[in-house]
Amino acid sequence: MSSILINALLSSCHDPDTFFNTLCWPTDSWPDTERVEALTTFIDGIGKLPQSDTSDDGDKVAFSIAKRDIFLRKVESIIWTQCLPLLLKVSNGDGACKGKRVPDGRAEITIAVCRLLSVCINTLCDTAVSGRVARAVLPSFQLPDGETEEELPGQGEGRLGIDVAIEAMSVILPALSSNEELTTSILSSALSCIKTLPDALVSKITVRLIFTLLNCYSEDGIASKLRFILEDLCSWHKSDSSNTDSPVVTERALLCLTTLSDYLFSPAKVQQHTLPQSLSYTRPDPRRSLQFWRILQDGLTHKDNVSRKRALYLLKRCVALSEDEAVEFPSSSVSSEDNEEIIFRWAPDRCKLLREFWEDYALVMETLEENQIHVVRPVLNRIHTLIQTAANDSQGVSLFHPSWLLGVYQRMFHSENKSVMREGVDHLLELQVLRRPAFALAFSQFILGPFMDVMSESSLFHRTAGQSVGECPELGVKLQVFMVTFFSSLPQENRGPVLLQLVQRLGSQHWCAVPILFLSRALSHLPPCPLLGPDGLQALREVLRCTMITHQVLLRGAAQCFLLNSALSLTDVTLVTLDDVFSLLVHFRADESLRRGTPLWNQLCDWLADSEGSFRPCVRESADGTSTSTSPERETVRGYVQHQMELFLRVPASTDQTDSVPDPGEAELLAKAILLCVDIEGRTQRSGGEQTTGVSGGMDSLLRPLLDTLSRLHTNVYLPLRKTDKSLQLLLRLLQLTPARHTPAALLQLTPARHTPAAVLQLTPARHTPAAVEKEQEDSVTVSMETLVLGVVEPIQEFILRRLSGELQELCDVERAELYLSVLKEVVLMYSVLEWNHSKVQEAYFPRLLRYVLRTLEADQIPSVAGQVSRAVAMASLAMTCEVAALGVFNLQSETTILLVHLSSYFYSPAPPPAPPLSLVNFNQTLLKPPTAAQSTGVSEQGPLLKDWGRMAAHFIRDQWTCLGYGRRIGPPGPLELPRASGSLQAAIGALSLLPSGLVLPVLDFMASMLPQVALSEEALCVEAVTVSWKLVLGLSSNPHDFWPTLQGFVTMAFHHSLLELTEEQAPGLTVTLQQIAVELMELSQAKTGVFNVLIQHCCHTWLPSDPGSEGESQSDAMFSSALLHLDILAEACVYGPVFRRDQRLIQEVQVYVERLGEECAANTAVPSDNRDDQFPRVCVVAFLSRLQPSNQLHERLMEELVLCLLKKDEAISKSKQRYYSNSLQHRVKNRVWQTLLMLLPKLRGEFVGTVLGRVFEAGFVSNQASVKYLIEWKMVLILVQYPEHIDRLWACFSVDQEKTKTSVCTFLSVLVHLNIIMPQLKEKAVQWRKALDVILQWCFSHNFSVRLYALLALKRVWGLEGARAEAEEGAGGADGLGGLTTVVKACLHQAEAMQSTGNANKNWSRIQDHFFFGVFHPVRDYSVETIFYTFPSLSEVFEDEWIPPWKFEKLVDFSQSASLPLRNPVPDLSQIQPGDWIQQDKGDQDGEERWAEVQKKMTPWRLGIQEQEPELGLVPQQRAARLGKLHSALLVVASLIDKPTNLGGLCRTCEIFGASALVLDSLRHVSDKHFQALSVSSELWLPLLEVKPVELADFLQLKKREGYCIVGVEQTANSQSLKDYKFPEKTLLLLGNEREGIPANLLQLLDVCVEIPQQGVIRSLNVHVSAALLVWEYTRQYLPSTGVKSD
Repeated sequence: MSSILINALLSSCHDPDTFFNTLCWPTDSWPDTERVEALTTFIDGIGKLPQSDTSDDGDKVAFSIAKRDIFLRKVESIIWTQCLPLLLKVSNGDGACKGKRVPDGRAEITIAVCRLLSVCINTLCDTAVSGRVARAVLPSFQLPDGETEEELPGQGEGRLGIDVAIEAMSVILPALSSNEELTTSILSSALSCIKTLPDALVSKITVRLIFTLLNCYSEDGIASKLRFILEDLCSWHKSDSSNTDSPVVTERALLCLTTLSDYLFSPAKVQQHTLPQSLSYTRPDPRRSLQFWRILQDGLTHKDNVSRKRALYLLKRCVALSEDEAVEFPSSSVSSEDNEEIIFRWAPDRCKLLREFWEDYALVMETLEENQIHVVRPVLNRIHTLIQTAANDSQGVSLFHPSWLLGVYQRMFHSENKSVMREGVDHLLELQVLRRPAFALAFSQFILGPFMDVMSESSLFHRTAGQSVGECPELGVKLQVFMVTFFSSLPQENRGPVLLQLVQRLGSQHWCAVPILFLSRALSHLPPCPLLGPDGLQALREVLRCTMITHQVLLRGAAQCFLLNSALSLTDVTLVTLDDVFSLLVHFRADESLRRGTPLWNQLCDWLADSEGSFRPCVRESADGTSTSTSPERETVRGYVQHQMELFLRVPASTDQTDSVPDPGEAELLAKAILLCVDIEGRTQRSGGEQTTGVSGGMDSLLRPLLDTLSRLHTNVYLPLRKTDKSLQLLLRLLQLTPARHTPAALLQLTPARHTPAAVLQLTPARHTPAAVEKEQEDSVTVSMETLVLGVVEPIQEFILRRLSGELQELCDVERAELYLSVLKEVVLMYSVLEWNHSKVQEAYFPRLLRYVLRTLEADQIPSVAGQVSRAVAMASLAMTCEVAALGVFNLQSETTILLVHLSSYFYSPAPPPAPPLSLVNFNQTLLKPPTAAQSTGVSEQGPLLKDWGRMAAHFIRDQWTCLGYGRRIGPPGPLELPRASGSLQAAIGALSLLPSGLVLPVLDFMASMLPQVALSEEALCVEAVTVSWKLVLGLSSNPHDFWPTLQGFVTMAFHHSLLELTEEQAPGLTVTLQQIAVELMELSQAKTGVFNVLIQHCCHTWLPSDPGSEGESQSDAMFSSALLHLDILAEACVYGPVFRRDQRLIQEVQVYVERLGEECAANTAVPSDNRDDQFPRVCVVAFLSRLQPSNQLHERLMEELVLCLLKKDEAISKSKQRYYSNSLQHRVKNRVWQTLLMLLPKLRGEFVGTVLGRVFEAGFVSNQASVKYLIEWKMVLILVQYPEHIDRLWACFSVDQEKTKTSVCTFLSVLVHLNIIMPQLKEKAVQWRKALDVILQWCFSHNFSVRLYALLALKRVWGLEGARAEAEEGAGGADGLGGLTTVVKACLHQAEAMQSTGNANKNWSRIQDHFFFGVFHPVRDYSVETIFYTFPSLSEVFEDEWIPPWKFEKLVDFSQSASLPLRNPVPDLSQIQPGDWIQQDKGDQDGEERWAEVQKKMTPWRLGIQEQEPELGLVPQQRAARLGKLHSALLVVASLIDKPTNLGGLCRTCEIFGASALVLDSLRHVSDKHFQALSVSSELWLPLLEVKPVELADFLQLKKREGYCIVGVEQTANSQSLKDYKFPEKTLLLLGNEREGIPANLLQLLDVCVEIPQQGVIRSLNVHVSAALLVWEYTRQYLPSTGVKSD
């Protein structure tokens, strides 16, 4: 209502109090918004009336003083009885808006009440009242104790909701400007809320409170409040910079700073610089605060794009302000007084350079917001400009701090696009400026932080285009060079600390195998320098102990090698002790890296020898327990080892309680130290030209304490048990680390001088050749070890035999028994070549042990710990004896073997009478768990001694099956009785469910011998056995340690040759099961490399034919016949080659790289080959096929059926409608098919070749990839060379309908290019030559250019064969003349040669003639496995993982070469050429510009009827729309930030169609732009248009917020809501951002909500018009019933 209406109401109503009371509402009711607005207008109007002494002034309405006082008291009561209670009800959600949607009604009533509150306060003009109201609202901003952020906004006792309190306080603040204390308290509460409240409320507090507060102050007040805010934000960020909440702090600090940017960087401040500095109202300059720049830099690399935008906005404002001020920043006085780091500088005399730098910097940072590499790459040269600018700045203090460049790289590292990330890494690695010490030091923490984070991304290490498999990835090479450059450039005093932090970073996070490998490699190439101390070696131990536990074995071993190289070259030996060194060495595993005899071991020996005397002395413990230091002058490795041996064998006296087995880590460390010491001394002697005879003496002196202890094992019963355990552990590790000589043909023969157990052996060299002498030097340590240990072997064996024969009765003794059995096995195998010791072992030791074992096992079980441990030890001893016997150590006539032969009587003994006679009670025996004290008292907890009971029981069952398996091998020949066999198999199936998956190998081994015996009689049982075993294997697929041996055992069992020979008629269920498992196994191999390798290797080994005429030929043929039943396995192997994921392929390629390092990497020697190459199945099957003999009918039948099967696979792919592309899986399969067919050709019968030749020709008509086409053509040529009688079938191919042939006729023309090879085999050469000429000429005039080109090439080659002769005969008038064809041929050939002047035609003619298939290649001479599987793929643009090098056939399998199929090409010509770029067929690709030339052209149909619209043009848009019955929504679209007329025109059209209330533009001049009109199609005539300049946009938005509009922005932020889930308020203002920059950072905080459009593509953003159209439509859809919009 206006003031006129108020005057009218007061004139007609002489009692305003009545009207006042009428507008008020009861306290317990919920008023309508209109009623609140009416009361607001009434109070506002009354308050503005003039005041008089009387109330009777004629027509003039006035208030007397008395009435005004009454009115003011009522106004104050409105505050306390109406406004605040209603706001509290709104906060609590009471009465939710009477049918209205709660969010809209709540917002409207809140705005209305706050306006009423504002009018009341302004009417009263009493600061005391406004202060009391503010203090009543202020507690709502304080977070109560125990209340979480998520509970706000919420209700409390008299406390407003935080969003309501913000609106209320914003209208109170203007009246509080004079109350400094209260406003400061409110400001502090607002800043506290910013730190604690949810993100959605932070912007609201910043805009509604802080903005309002600052607007109420004069300049001096603004300056003090700004200083307070800036200091608070900076201190908050500084205190939380190391916490996990730091990104949130940065985000909110940037929001506040951006909101205040107009105050902090106000243009008015430029004039204030001329004022005296003493004025108190000078505003704070954030540029002078180091923490401000920290906030800004953190924001530039923030994960939230809105925070990045705000930070860049602030940076631009700082630069703009510095340029406008044109003064030096910071001033020289500030720079000299302040010791803080200065990140931002400005020099007026270098203004242009600075402006260009920051413009480039902003451009780079803005462009990095894109995720597409083709958008980012063009601006990377600007980074070079930035770097050069920063590097070349040498005038005193640098103007550009290096930290700005780090932000660029960090943004690239955080990109979602891996290509952008890779570009950033490559760019940094090639950064030449890091050669400068200052820059290297400035970048050091960045290298240790973000750079190391991004280097953990494995995908960065994929090989680049042009690199072959096995090469070091380009990033690996760059990383090595970078590390060397970086550390060489660091100041000397900083290199050690930086390297230490780098190694600590390696051990502080999980690394994938590939990144840690190449980082270790880079460290190993650092120049030798003493940088690492004890802390560095400790960090390396952490890397080895924690980081690389789960890595692939070979890559883990290679990384260990590189890390050890790094330690050797970078350790400062003066700072570390030998304890530190050997504590590190113990973590390098002998079976992965640090293996004796490798170059790495020798390098370590040399390093220790060179460093002797330089190590820091160890602090050693003396005999009395005190700590003493060694002499600081020299510490030798020998002295260290001798002291460690003394400490190792020094143990406390025995106690009554049996101790557990000591940790073997000490023995591992000491064993390595002993061997290193001996090898160091041996290498020192050899380098000095001395004889190595001293090795024996050196070894003796080192091992003497150990040998003395071992010699007393059997006689000294008081020897502490812990000492015996440790001595045996050390002996075991020494034997395992020293390669033993277990054969009598050893280079050095051991000859006892006397027949006594402690004989001293004489070492006699077998031969005195140079090779023998070298071998003697290498093996001298082994010989010395064997000699010394042999002197104590008898007491060791006696001691172990005594301990195993009843002394082990505690639960911890089970692990001790494992130690004893391992030592016994090693010494028995080591000295089995000595006759006297061998006979004693067979005749005395093992028979006694076996008799005790059998007595113990046959005795009744005693449910006690001692009884059960005795049984477990006895079964383990029996299993170990069987394992040793299986190696052939015992003679067949020995008592040990006789006892083992009768072993089966124990397991197959009849059961006691109650049980069935064939119940096999001794199968799967279990231990009886003894009762514990806890069980007797009813407590369920187990004692500590019984925690390992499950492990002991599982090993007990496993050992039984080990004995059973050996018993089957040496037992009575022939099958078991059927009941026993089936019962045994049933027991084995039960064992699979009892045992852990890692212990089932003996069971599978036993089942392999049982299944063939019962396959026909107990088929269902066999199916169950195979099925259960396969499920067990599948369950282990994620456990590589147990999976591979179990898979090997399963394949051996399930695909036993006897089972493979079964037909479907004999065992249908078992046959189908095996076929299904084979299919599943092949499917598993697609994801797990090497699975199929196990199956095909086993099958080929089973079917491998013996040499013709050998004694086993008939038996071999019987087994070979089963291959015909499983042809699908061979066929699958021929085309095998899974397409792995990129991460799997990366692991394989890096493994190939490591393998190619050879002996340079000790892991290649230490880690055995796992034979899991994905090409191995094809290599294996090709080798298998190479052994087949055409003279053998079974072999012949197999080859023919395989050829038919492969042809069927090829035809199936050709007939499928799915188009296949180069190097796709279909292409690879076809290529493999024809490679195999080509390889088999010499072994096939001529009749069979004739039957399949038609299918070969048919394949030529199919559109094939180039590599497949070459193989088919090659096969055709070879068939016609070998069987020339089929030449007429080739001519028939040229008579096929041209519609069918199309360009595939090029295949047959290519065959004719090689007619010179076929011609010598033909009978009627002249006739066949004439036929070739005839068919070629007809294709020389084809409309297809490629066909003409092939025909001309064939014509040239064919004419060259007989053309001169035919031309001579024609000139002589002979009968064989060509008539007029000679002229035609010459004309065609002339045309071909004339192509040199016709551009691309000349290129194609030259290329096709130079192509390898028509040039160097000779189909007969070059026929070899190398050409088929390696050279041809490499020349045919097939991916490198399809190339099979010849060395694989030599190394991995036994390949049978023959004259008809050699392995290697006899002539190297073909392998020396490079792939050509001739394209086989005309693909008809359009030129790029032509493809994009066609664009949609819009029509403007309204121009046709413009005259009919003219009467309407005089009306305003709303009137014109109303004339047509059009309805408008409440949606207001603001496009003031958009500057492209095309976007504005399309947006205008969209808004008009969907009924927006208005469209806001930055200038109405756009309407007259022709580009605008081209897309608006006259919609501007029907839609209200408003003009709001961008600089006025902030005020416009705040005005609309006060009118109740919800400000919605289209922006991707961390708190954005998805468009599909967001519910638009009815009064919505849609703010659209600029096409390139989006919504400016200073407007983001004015948004109530950000909405983002869900995306699935790669491109980051939509066109602004498209985005707006989606949101406008979604708004319209939600309000469709109310707006009356009709669907089109």
